[in-house]
Amino acid sequence: MSHLKLFVTTLKWHGIKLLEKQDIARRVFLHGQRYVSSGTSEPFLSASNSNYVEEMYYAWLENPKSVHKSWDVFFQNANSGQAYDPHLPDQLERKASFLQSHGLAQTPGKAEKLVEDHLAVQSLIRAYQVSIRGHHVAQLDPLGILDADLDSFVPSDLITTIDKLGFYGLHESDLDKVFQLPTTTFIGGSENSLSLREIIKRLENTYCQHIGLEFMFINDVEQCQWIRQKFETPGVMKFTNEEKRTLLARLVRSMRFEDFLARKWSSEKRFGLEGCEVMIPALKTIIDKSSEMGIEYVIMGMPHRGRLNVLANVIRKELEQIFCQFDPKLEAADEGSGDVKYHLGMYHERINRATNKKITLSLMANPSHLEAVDPVVQGKTKAEQFYRGDTAGKKVMSILLHGDAAFAGQGVVYETFHLSDLPSYTTNGTIHVVVNNQIGFTTDPRMARSSPYPTDVARVVNAPIFHVNADDPEAVMYVCSVAAEWRNTFNKDVVVDLVCYRRRGHNEMDEPMFTQPLMYKQIHKQVPVLKKYADKLIADGTVTLQEFEEEIAKYDRICEEAYTRSKDNKILHIKHWLDSPWPGFFNVDGEPKSMSCPPTGISEDLLTHIGNVASSVPVKDFKIHAGLSRILRARLEMTKNRVVDWALAEYMAFGSFLKEGIHVRLSGQDVERGTFSHRHHVLHDQEVDKRTCVPMNHLWEQQAPYTVCNSSLSEYGVLGFELGFAMASPNALVCWEAQFGDFHNTAQCIIDQFISSGQAKWVRHNGIVLLLPHGMEGMGPEHSSARPERFLQMSNDDSDAYPFSEQFEVSQLYECNWIVVNCSTPANYFHVLRRQILLPFRKPLIILTPKSLLRHPEAKSSFDEMVSGTTFQRVIPENGLAAHAPHEVKRVIFCTGKVYYDLVKERKNQDLEKQVAITRLEQISPFPFDLLKEELEKYPGADLVWCQEEHKNSGYYDYVKPRFRTIVNHTRPIWYVGREPAAAAATGNKNTHLVSLRRFLDTAFNLEAFEGKTF
Repeated sequence: MSHLKLFVTTLKWHGIKLLEKQDIARRVFLHGQRYVSSGTSEPFLSASNSNYVEEMYYAWLENPKSVHKSWDVFFQNANSGQAYDPHLPDQLERKASFLQSHGLAQTPGKAEKLVEDHLAVQSLIRAYQVSIRGHHVAQLDPLGILDADLDSFVPSDLITTIDKLGFYGLHESDLDKVFQLPTTTFIGGSENSLSLREIIKRLENTYCQHIGLEFMFINDVEQCQWIRQKFETPGVMKFTNEEKRTLLARLVRSMRFEDFLARKWSSEKRFGLEGCEVMIPALKTIIDKSSEMGIEYVIMGMPHRGRLNVLANVIRKELEQIFCQFDPKLEAADEGSGDVKYHLGMYHERINRATNKKITLSLMANPSHLEAVDPVVQGKTKAEQFYRGDTAGKKVMSILLHGDAAFAGQGVVYETFHLSDLPSYTTNGTIHVVVNNQIGFTTDPRMARSSPYPTDVARVVNAPIFHVNADDPEAVMYVCSVAAEWRNTFNKDVVVDLVCYRRRGHNEMDEPMFTQPLMYKQIHKQVPVLKKYADKLIADGTVTLQEFEEEIAKYDRICEEAYTRSKDNKILHIKHWLDSPWPGFFNVDGEPKSMSCPPTGISEDLLTHIGNVASSVPVKDFKIHAGLSRILRARLEMTKNRVVDWALAEYMAFGSFLKEGIHVRLSGQDVERGTFSHRHHVLHDQEVDKRTCVPMNHLWEQQAPYTVCNSSLSEYGVLGFELGFAMASPNALVCWEAQFGDFHNTAQCIIDQFISSGQAKWVRHNGIVLLLPHGMEGMGPEHSSARPERFLQMSNDDSDAYPFSEQFEVSQLYECNWIVVNCSTPANYFHVLRRQILLPFRKPLIILTPKSLLRHPEAKSSFDEMVSGTTFQRVIPENGLAAHAPHEVKRVIFCTGKVYYDLVKERKNQDLEKQVAITRLEQISPFPFDLLKEELEKYPGADLVWCQEEHKNSGYYDYVKPRFRTIVNHTRPIWYVGREPAAAAATGNKNTHLVSLRRFLDTAFNLEAFEGKTF
């Protein structure tokens, strides 16, 4: 405002000087310019021309060359405050002649007032557009007792009373003056000018009723104009009688469903939707509009509140399948433990009745951890778009529902938003619907967030936010329709904030009056939205009372009939609630088609070809870094010598899948180069900025694509995203790599609630691979341990039961909840990646990957260990001198991972290669009982030692000890050698690290260390 007044003052001074100089009026005509005067019939500073001057000024600010040179000179002088120049071009002098020709030259004060009034009106319009606090004038809160935001300040720039006109230098006498409307508003409709009274009225109708808009922070003029047009144009929010009747019918279904559950199971938790029943027609409107615009697949994520209603009335899950979930005698038919009914998901294909087009809906299963499902939904959406070639998101989209407290409070919301525009993570826009109960369990908003609105987090990605009173169904429907149009027009996120209330407590058994007495006194008096809307439609003749009652009776009858059928269901099939089916991968019963795994090796020709491409730059005139040239030469030399290091083994595993049509995706922080500068899957031209090459995508003319992408600095959000991506298809290798292994703990929620237990709860297979750099190398407590003990503790194999079955290896893998490996050779790393896809089912794979072994001269493998017919070794037994004379062996050391190389070196130094055997566990979980039993029987007279470099209270010992004891039937001890228990994962002192290493190596090869000790 102050800037505009400054400009007006400057403009006035120059204008007066020009008026004094001029005698006649001439027509202003600027050839070839965008802005053209309307002629001598309109004074230069009349309503339209004051608007014209302002528009010219803003255009000049953006680009001085976009206006005529006379305007350029004029504005330069006005802005710089220079004195009047009598030699200004003649065209500039003409600009002021209109004032004189209309008798204003003698009254420059009037000219100044006219300009200031018009600019004031434009500032007033902008104030309404910028400030959404019109709800202090209107009501976003259906209860009328709370502020929808936490800022109780009533903006002084909104005309809440007549005296507020003074803020703009306007007066009550100006209310009936007509003002030209700027191009930045659409309140005029087909009219170009309105009285001030009408301007304020229309602004209040748009911005101060049941809709509050936040969009002026968006730094895109076209997008802002689009929103203004959608909401400001007079009469846009009109519905046909048929649309109103459909809305009423959907409200009936939404509310009567909750009423039915309340009547039948009054003492059961169901997290009902009462107080926001409008959410059901809101979602259906979004889906209808999106279907109309070409969307074929909608993937949804939501919390527990209202989930059963969404399953019934949006996804269209059979009602009897929902009702039977309330039967306490219902038995589970599927493997696993199952989950509560308000966590389950669903996948359904049907015809959308509004568009008569096929639509697929998927509601993702999720835990009670609010918002944890957000990145999972986005990852699955991205995958479905990827497999369909839907790069613009015109066929597949996501909808995320949130609670107000969680949307503001959970950091994963922010992490997920920041994936929204990243090239390898964008889903081309998500529609977010916030069920704003204005309470979080028992916590008031003023205690739950510091921002005015729960939706403020969305502003970081320039997502428009539409707040709407949930007791105004038509306003909600209009907002949702616009939101769907926005997403499909601009492919950007948008937020719909349904300001509502929660009729009951946090759940149906909870007493909310303990903590929110005022709110719940009002809620108890609150007329339900269905009755309000039905009364309105009956009053205006859209429906009759009889028709309304018949609609209610019709749905009640549907519910009763489904309830009767539900009593016949005695067995619960969780697979009927599967949110991500894989057609054709399993047999018709959802079981693997076989229980065997073919060899994981590949032909030598294939190994050589991949090695050669990995050692080259397959793009012409591409200059790489000199250091990288050395790395590529070293790869080529290894390929010629038929050996691989860690990076080359990974390259060959990935490349072999691409030839077989298997998509490979590697994601995480710095994965393109690799944290330890070993991978280099993306080459960068040293002379052309941002020119890159991915050799893996140049292996064959016909191959699956390879995606390698550096992620944002997020673990929770990105791991959830990759988990969702892996859900979409079993025929893809999806890997997430932590920068350092211990960083996975910031994604612990995804690991605990989805990866570890997802199949048991939701019968949902997932083959995601976690690459966690691990190793005690003196790098400090935060860059050493990937905390393998946590994964092992959550493994579901029984330490006290020796498993017996045919096809032991594959059967054991099928029964486990995930696989944990710590490979000691590149070849075994190659094989375990290959096995992940060749298995007839999918399990999460946790790989403790190396750091120093990436360049260790002994950590190389021959092609002979990778060619056709070879396979993954769960256990690598001793194959040296000790293996040739097992009865002479005095100690068998079992270990896993990098410590093997320390042990081998120390054994050689102490010349104990005949007395001490060293056996490696490559697959730790599920525990390789069968192979270790053979090893133990091979050395009947030897001490059994478990050696690890981790501290005793971490690492593997607590996991392997009882299982070793089970194998020997508790007849032999398994001694511990390693570091002492510690609170921190590792020391930060290099000397302390080396001293502790020396100590446990001495113990490992002291053959008398355990004499006389009891186990």
